[in-house]
Order: sequence, then structure tokens, then C-alpha cells
Amino acid sequence: MLVSDIRLYREGLQEMLARDGRLEVVAASPSIPRALDLLKNTGVDVVLLDMGLDDSLASIRTILRTAPDVRVVSLGISECKADVIACAEAGAAGFVSRESSVADLVRSVTQATREELHCSAEIAGALLQQVATLAARKGPENDFYLTPRENEVARSLDLGLTNKQIAKRLSIEVTTVKVHVHNILDKVGARSRGEAAARLRRLGLLQPPRFHAGTDASPEV
Repeated sequence: MLVSDIRLYREGLQEMLARDGRLEVVAASPSIPRALDLLKNTGVDVVLLDMGLDDSLASIRTILRTAPDVRVVSLGISECKADVIACAEAGAAGFVSRESSVADLVRSVTQATREELHCSAEIAGALLQQVATLAARKGPENDFYLTPRENEVARSLDLGLTNKQIAKRLSIEVTTVKVHVHNILDKVGARSRGEAAARLRRLGLLQPPRFHAGTDASPEV
């Protein structure tokens, strides 16, 4: 099943896969709610999920809760290690970058059904490093661990900054900010940005804010 809210993208990819002939697209959906309905009545093995969708990371988890035997392959993901790691933590079984070919896509889907992972050596290294980091940080006094970048994003959340403002402040992409925000919410066990910031502040894991929450995030005078 192909899930993307961009019709041209969705239909174009369907046509390319039909021409290739190695995969069968049994359904296509413009939204997650529609995709969940289709999962109940179609023999889907793999969901190709457009990561440009809003709340795409949460959608991976929702799909897997609804259909645990289905594999989710992240489609159109950036080469940023943080994005890939976030998708892996959400449960993605494969990754197709923005620069991938149809052959790469077919290989990722095929290997996902075999519980194998098709990715670059760099991404594989990043995933292994993340596993090692989490293992080293695990302990009775550490229920979760925020990376240095996640700490920066968390402090920005505490200031009430929007994703765009955070991206500008940290000189990163807005999509990367979204990934970090989702990770923070998951790790802290919060349902909202404000709740996450409050919980981190209560645990003493946030440094005192030095900036106003204005558009330019200017330092206090």
C-alpha cells in the first residue's frame, strides 16, 4: 500500500511500480485514516509511507498497532541520521531516501518482508551507534536519555518556539525539528510540547531560558 497526500506523487509511483512488475500495489491512500480502513480489507504486506505527511512518525506506530504483521517502509526520508534513527525507533522496517531509484525502493520493500534492512553503510553505522548509546545510558536512574540536539530543541520548546523558529535558531531543517520533537514526546511520555517541557523542567533537565519566545528569539537585555 502506498500512502501519500500528494496525488501526482502517489499515482506516478503506482505507475512506475506497475511498469517494473516486481511489486503489486494493492491499494493507495491519501491519508492515514483511509489507510487504516484499507488495511482491514486488503492483503497488504508492506506500507510505503510518505514521510512528508504530518505526524508521519506517529503514523508508523499507529499502522503497526493496527496491523502488527505489516512492515512499514519510510518513503522520501532525508539522509539525516537523526531522521533515520527516529523512523527506526518508531518501528520502520526500511528506508527509501529522496535520492533512491525504483530499484532501491523495490529492494527495500523486498528485504523488509524478509525482516532484512537495505540501507547505506553510513546509516547502518548510525543505527548501531544509537543502540550502543542507549544501552550505555540505560539504568535504574535513567528512564530516558536526550541527545545534545534534543536538549537544545527541548529548551526551545520550553520557550514556546514554533518548529520554524526552532529550525531558524538551530540552523536545521523544519522536518528535522519535527523528528526531534516527536522523539522528545515519546521519551518523556508526554502528549504535548508544553507537557514535555514542564516534565523536563520538573526533573531539572532544562537549563534556565536565555531567550524570549519571539520570532527572532533574541537574547534578553
